[in-house]
Amino acid sequence: VQLQASGGGLVQNGSSLRLSCAASGRTFTINQMGWFRQAPGKEREFVATVAWGSRRAYIDSANARFVISRDAPKNMVFLTLNTLKPEDTAVYYCAATSRVEPAWVGIQYEYWGQGTLVTVSS
Repeated sequence: VQLQASGGGLVQNGSSLRLSCAASGRTFTINQMGWFRQAPGKEREFVATVAWGSRRAYIDSANARFVISRDAPKNMVFLTLNTLKPEDTAVYYCAATSRVEPAWVGIQYEYWGQGTLVTVSS
């Protein structure tokens, strides 16, 4: 499975962005896709996940600002980031796993994309 993330950029405080992740290859093995992020000098952290049964989970700090969705026929997952704050600045990574139960930890994901940088100016 290969994952290609895109959609990052430089935006102002309070703006929105939609990140995209396209999966290719043995996509039939995927049951869940998620997003993680890593800010400068910090560890990678979970952001959101969507299982193929449509169960979703989010990091607490998303506070309803982020929405994860999927386009099953196109093997794509999206992360809409609303009301962005400077502390949301990070490289955002998409990941995929064969796990069915919601996965919040990076080691639970077998496949990773290359990351897309989101920079929020104050």
